[in-house]
Amino acid sequence: MDEIKLQDFLGKAVHDIGATLSAALVVIGDKLGLYKTLAEAGPLTPFELAKRSGTAERYVREWLLNQAAGGYVAYDAATGRYHLPPEQALALADENSHVYLPGAFQLITAVLRDEPKIRQAFRTGQGMGWAEHDPGLFEGTKRFFAPSYREHLVTSWIPALDGVEEKLRKGARVADVGCGFGAATILMAQAFPKSKFFGFDFHEPSIAGARGSAREARLDGQVKFDVALATRFPGKDYDLVAFFDCLHDMGDPVAVARQVRDSLHSDGTWMVVEPFAGDRVEENFTPVGRVYSAASTLICTPSSLAQPGRMALGALAGEARLREVIQQGGFARVRRAAQTPFNLVLEAKL
Repeated sequence: MDEIKLQDFLGKAVHDIGATLSAALVVIGDKLGLYKTLAEAGPLTPFELAKRSGTAERYVREWLLNQAAGGYVAYDAATGRYHLPPEQALALADENSHVYLPGAFQLITAVLRDEPKIRQAFRTGQGMGWAEHDPGLFEGTKRFFAPSYREHLVTSWIPALDGVEEKLRKGARVADVGCGFGAATILMAQAFPKSKFFGFDFHEPSIAGARGSAREARLDGQVKFDVALATRFPGKDYDLVAFFDCLHDMGDPVAVARQVRDSLHSDGTWMVVEPFAGDRVEENFTPVGRVYSAASTLICTPSSLAQPGRMALGALAGEARLREVIQQGGFARVRRAAQTPFNLVLEAKL
């Protein structure tokens, strides 16, 4: 037994225990407006924060202690006040920020509630469908991915596709398959007002949410959302079909690829945005790989196993495996068009 290695591991475990417990407190801070109040008001005592946010001081006092211990807020011992540094404010209080984090914590707390169901799936090998999860997962997923899409989709991902941006500016037909709450669909529609956008998802509550978002953004005439399976979504001659972080969730992604092939215009493009992953197992032993493998175990793999085909690519499928699936679906050309530390963007052409 190496005592130093043991203590090092225990230190990591204590960090993870604190982080896991604190995830619920981030969600509370977000939902009750505690972060936004701190960001707007500046340094506050627990009493002052409670009064401004309409919460109970005794709970706020403990919450602030936890947040300061984790480095999420800062504490001034001389005044007894807490404040939100500008970097943390950008990540925790600004919903339009490209690094906004509370959605991730909302997602985490939702899947923790599903642990008994996933544990049973481990025993049986059966899947767990998307709709079977705690409802907090659906909104949390939207809020988790939306900041990255706001930062990259229109500014770098679409421009990286061959000829697509020009088509969208002139007026194109676009399908967003697996659109969820429609965050990416709406971003594209706002950027390209001459194009028509069709969002499809098999989850009815998500489509209802997407329709509400489209109405709020006054895009009813430009964007249409419908419930449909990825293997049977309607429409032909699309100039662009987009899949955002969802191909690996499909039970039969090869059949999905064939459906995309049949729906595209002869000169159309399939944009596949997927989690960034290495092709070799050991390439994914990273902080990002840890996040994605956890999500894959709790969400993505069970979802695929609940569908016909049960291919279960997983969130860390890697570029080589994704290329293979896309090519099996009938696409002759596949290239990496763009990337971020968190995403691969593949362009597929007939």
